[in-house]
Amino acid sequence: MNGYERVTAALKDEKPDKIPVMLHNFLMAAREFGVTMEQYRNSPKVIKETFIAAVDKYQYDGILIDIDTVTLAGAVGVKVDFPVDDAARSHDGNILNLEDVVLLKPARVENYKYIQVWLEAVRLLKDYYKDEIYIRGNCDQATFSLASMMRGAQTWMIDLMMGDEEYVNLLLEYCTDASIQFINLMSQTGCDMVSNGDSPAGPEMISAEMYLKYAMPYEKRIVDTAHKAGKAYALHICGNTDVILEYILMTGADAFELDYKTDIAKIYNYFHNTATFIGNIDPSGVLALGTIDHVQKKTLELLTLYKNSNRFILNAGCAIPPDTPSENLKMMIDTARNFR
Repeated sequence: MNGYERVTAALKDEKPDKIPVMLHNFLMAAREFGVTMEQYRNSPKVIKETFIAAVDKYQYDGILIDIDTVTLAGAVGVKVDFPVDDAARSHDGNILNLEDVVLLKPARVENYKYIQVWLEAVRLLKDYYKDEIYIRGNCDQATFSLASMMRGAQTWMIDLMMGDEEYVNLLLEYCTDASIQFINLMSQTGCDMVSNGDSPAGPEMISAEMYLKYAMPYEKRIVDTAHKAGKAYALHICGNTDVILEYILMTGADAFELDYKTDIAKIYNYFHNTATFIGNIDPSGVLALGTIDHVQKKTLELLTLYKNSNRFILNAGCAIPPDTPSENLKMMIDTARNFR
């Protein structure tokens, strides 16, 4: 089997010849390729060459193509800072008062430079690998996360507790439209899977009841859009998601990429017969800062728990830090390759 076939098997609940590996490694890949994040985010060709070099070095199966974590926010008017050698970031929202949501012009995310760079990079990589390596075109923020950026995280939490429900819903609808636009654009690149991150939608920020009300229905609409376009879909949520595992299944996503803080035994109980799990080695404490032996130990623990399920793709639980030792990442992958 090649990489594309392994990942596809895991999504279809079919047994691959080896544990499939899909890395969230754009920061590390750029660092190892010798380019700054400024050079990376501004050139589809550099992004393509960066991931080709990473796949050649580590021999993994699926590429998760990411550029920054605030690109969609920038596309809807949030002020974004672009450090030369770090991921882009936002600090403040672009909606001063919640009721100002009625003044927003319709989102046209395709007009944003970095959306176009992202799309072209995915096209180039899919054209290069065809059906040899699985291509996942990430689409940045899902609804709840984007709304948080448009209002600012703290203000958004206050909105949910004390804001006018009508305006909260209008903002969520606006953000859903923007996210769906990106999904549809990404689906046209030829990629094999699309995905979003909805990081602040987890229980470390909001209750399970609030997730069901303000996040899950909108995530489901995005998933439905991806499926209508004929694409598999993966959802990422940060933090400990133990108490919403049964609820996130309601989105209908094909795969879930969850943080290392979530109890892996609970993930297995909920997902092993229903959805593919992507993850979830601790990217900082284990991959970036751990010893080779520690990496091997934690990887084996995860593989052993999932040994009786085909629905598993190995990855870190979130983005791999740029200064992660190469030998640690190789150990994680080699452990999977040799696991029986």
